[in-house]
Amino acid sequence: MPVAEYDNEKSQEPTPHRREKAREEGQAARSQDLTSAIVLLSGVVALLMLGSGLLETLARYLQTQLGGEAWLSVDTGFLQHHWNTLMWELATTVLPIMAVPMAVAIVTMLGQVGVMFLPQKALPDWSHVNPLAGFGRMFSMASVMRLTFGLFKVAVVATVAGVTLFNRSDDILALAGLSAGQVGQVLLDLVLWTALKIGVALVVLALLDYFYQRWRFEQELRMSVQEVREELKEFQGDPHVAARRKQVQKQLAQQRLRSEVPRADVVVTNPTELAVALRYDSETMAAPVVVAKGAGILAARIRQLALEHGVPIVENKPLARLLFKEVDAGHPVPDQSYAAVAEVLAYVYQLKGKTIPGAMKRA
Repeated sequence: MPVAEYDNEKSQEPTPHRREKAREEGQAARSQDLTSAIVLLSGVVALLMLGSGLLETLARYLQTQLGGEAWLSVDTGFLQHHWNTLMWELATTVLPIMAVPMAVAIVTMLGQVGVMFLPQKALPDWSHVNPLAGFGRMFSMASVMRLTFGLFKVAVVATVAGVTLFNRSDDILALAGLSAGQVGQVLLDLVLWTALKIGVALVVLALLDYFYQRWRFEQELRMSVQEVREELKEFQGDPHVAARRKQVQKQLAQQRLRSEVPRADVVVTNPTELAVALRYDSETMAAPVVVAKGAGILAARIRQLALEHGVPIVENKPLARLLFKEVDAGHPVPDQSYAAVAEVLAYVYQLKGKTIPGAMKRA
C-alpha cells in the first residue's frame, strides 16, 4: 500500500479529543427506535398493571352521569364538588400510567448519550435546506439502511400481530355469543397483549439497531494517521521540531560530558546503571559539586570518558543513587551526603598521593 494512501486510511482508534469534539457537536451513538420501542412497551405494561383502575374510574363516571343525579341538581356547589372529584380520580389514575413511559423515555435517552447541553443546536442549520445536500442524504447508504430496517420492522410487527390473532382466533369467534361488556373486555385484553408482544419484538430490533449505531459511530470517529499527526501537532507542537529539539538537547548533554568529566576528581557508579561525576576545589567551592550524571547509555559514556582521562571510578551504590536522584548537574552535594562524598574523595586523593583539603578532613 502506498504511504500516502495508508496515511489517509482511517485505521486509527479515535483519540479522547476526537470523542470530546464529536460530543460537543452533538454527535453520539443513539437509536431513536430504542427509545420509542421501550416507551411503547412500558406504556403497555403500565396499562396492564394500572389500567383496571382507569376502567373502574370511567365506569363510575358513566354510572354517575347516566344516573342523572348531577344533571337534576341545581346546586352549583354540588356540581363543582362532583366535577373536582371526577378530575381528581382521573388524574390519580391516568398520571401514573403516563408517568411510567415518560420516566422510561428520559432514562433511556440518558443511558444512551448522557447529559448533553448544546445551545448551538437552537440555531438554524441552513445546510439542511440545501436541496443538493438533501438529495445526497436521501440516496446515501445510511438512508438505504434505514429504509431496509424500517421495512423489516413492518414485516416483524405484521408477523407478530398475525400470529397472536391467529392463536386467539377461538376467542375472536366466541365474541358473537358474549355481552357488550364482555366483548369490550376481551377486545381490550387482546389489543393489550398483542401490543405487548409487538413491543417486545420492537425492543429486540431496537437493541440490534442501537448496537449497529454504536458500531457505525465508532467507524465514523476513526482517524487516519495524518489526522492523528495533525492533532499531535496541534497539542504538542510539530513532531519534527520536537525531535530536533530533543536531538539538540542530547548534543548539548554530550558536549557537557566531554567538557566536565575529564575535569572531575572521581566518578561514583552503581556500578553500571548510574554514574555521577564529582569535582571539588577547596579554593573556589564550599562543597563538592556534581559536574555530570547519567543513566544507561549516558552512564556508560561517563565511565568511558573517565577511563580515557584517568579519572578514578569508585563503586558506591547508595551514594550513586542518592546523588543521581537528589542533585542536578552543576549543583553541590546535599548536607546528608557530604560525609560519604568526603570519604570517597579522601580515598581518591590517597590514590593520587595528593594532600586531603582541610575542609574534607573535618567532614
